[in-house]
Amino acid sequence: MTSISIKSKAIASGVVRDPDVVREELRESMHHCRLGTLKLFESMDDATFRCQVHPDFSPVGWHLGHIGFTEGLWLLERGAGIAPLFPQYRQLMAQDGLPKHQRVKLPPLPEILDYISAVRSQVFAYLKTADLEKQERIWRFILQHESQHTETIAFILQLQKWAMGKGEEAIGDASKLPTQSVPIPAGEFWFGSDGPDALDNEQSPQRLYLPDYTIDPYPVTCEQYRQFIQCGGYQTRDWWSKAGWDWLQGAQVTQPLYWREELAFNHHPVCGVSYYEAEAYTRFVGKRLPTEAEWEKAACWDPVTQTQRIYPWGDEFPTQDRCNHDNQQAQTTPVNRYPQGVSAYGCYDMMGNVWEWTSSWFAPYPGFKPYPYPGYSQTYFDQQHRVLRGSSWATRPWAMRGSFRNWYHPWMRQILAGFRCAGGSD
Repeated sequence: MTSISIKSKAIASGVVRDPDVVREELRESMHHCRLGTLKLFESMDDATFRCQVHPDFSPVGWHLGHIGFTEGLWLLERGAGIAPLFPQYRQLMAQDGLPKHQRVKLPPLPEILDYISAVRSQVFAYLKTADLEKQERIWRFILQHESQHTETIAFILQLQKWAMGKGEEAIGDASKLPTQSVPIPAGEFWFGSDGPDALDNEQSPQRLYLPDYTIDPYPVTCEQYRQFIQCGGYQTRDWWSKAGWDWLQGAQVTQPLYWREELAFNHHPVCGVSYYEAEAYTRFVGKRLPTEAEWEKAACWDPVTQTQRIYPWGDEFPTQDRCNHDNQQAQTTPVNRYPQGVSAYGCYDMMGNVWEWTSSWFAPYPGFKPYPYPGYSQTYFDQQHRVLRGSSWATRPWAMRGSFRNWYHPWMRQILAGFRCAGGSD
C-alpha cells in the first residue's frame, strides 16, 4: 500500500457552513438520537436495568447514565464553564470511576432519566449561544458518543435475550445468492475523512494506491458458514492461526455466539463471530479477510466519477430503505434485502446488518492528532485490536459512514460482528 500526500477534497472545497444551520441540525439530531435511546428503556424492569450480563460490559443502566455524564462534562463543564449539575454521579458514571462489576449499584431508572433530562435541558440552552465555529467538532463527538453507547446497550440486551434462550424469528429470506466475487481494479482512491463529524482515528485523509483484488458482494451467510461447521472447522487445526487455535482451545466453542440453525436464516449474515473465527473460515474457503483500506474502497469509492462517497450509495443520510440500522429490525436481515444501498462496485450490506472484521490492526493514520483526549483512540493503538468496518442493525445513523473505524480485541464475539471474504492481492 502506497500513501500519496494530497489535500483532501473537503479541505480543497473550502465549504463554509452557516452556524445557525449547524445549530439547528445539531439540536434536531441530538433530539432524535435521544428518542431512540429512551425507546430501548421503555417498560424495562429493574433487574434488566442493572444486570451485568458479561464481565466485559457494564449494565445498560450505567451506559444510560454515562451518556448524560459525558454530555455534561464536555459541553457544560468544559464548554460553557458550568459547575457539575450532579457531582454525586461523577465517580459512578465516569469512564474511569469504578470497575465494571461495581456499576450495578445504580440509582433507579426514573432517577437516571431525570438526570439525563436535566443535563439535556442545560445543553440545549447553551447550544443557543455556543460558538460552533470553534466547538462544532465536540458537539458532533458527543452525538456520536451517545450513538455508540446506544448500540452497546442494544447488543447487551441481545446478550441477555440469548442467555435466556430467546432468539428472533427470521425476516424475509431471499432467493438464491450469486457467489461470484467482485473485481476491484488497481488504482488510487481517497481514504479516511476530515469532515465535521470525523473522529480522530479517521484523520487525516489520504490518497492510497491499491493493486487489484476481489471482494465478495455479500457478508458470509449462515448457509455458507454452516459448511465450515459441518466440515469440522472448529476441530481442524489447519484452518486456524496459532493465536486463533490457542484462543479456541480455551474458549471451547463450536459455533458463532448468535448462531441460528434454522434454514430460514440461511441468507442472513453470520453474526457473533470473533476475528479468529472469521479468519479461520476464510482459510477454509481459500480466501482472506480484506484490509480496512480494501473494504473502504469497495464500499465508498466511485470509479466513474473518481470521488469518495460518504456511504456506499452516495452522500444521502442513511434511511430505512438503504440498510438495516438504528434498531429498525432489532436483528439481522437477508444480505440482499437492500438493493438501494449497494456500492458503486456492486457490494451489498456494507452498511448495517453486521460489523465486518478486517485483517488490519487498529493504528493511527499519518498526521493523527488525538481528540478530544488521548484515551479515545490512541490508547488502543497497541497491536492488540483489529478493525471492523461498516455498522450493524443497532448502529445509529450518526455513527455511520464509510470511513468510520470500529475496533475490538480479536477474541470478542459479543459484538454484532460478521465478515466478508476477499481475494487476490493483499
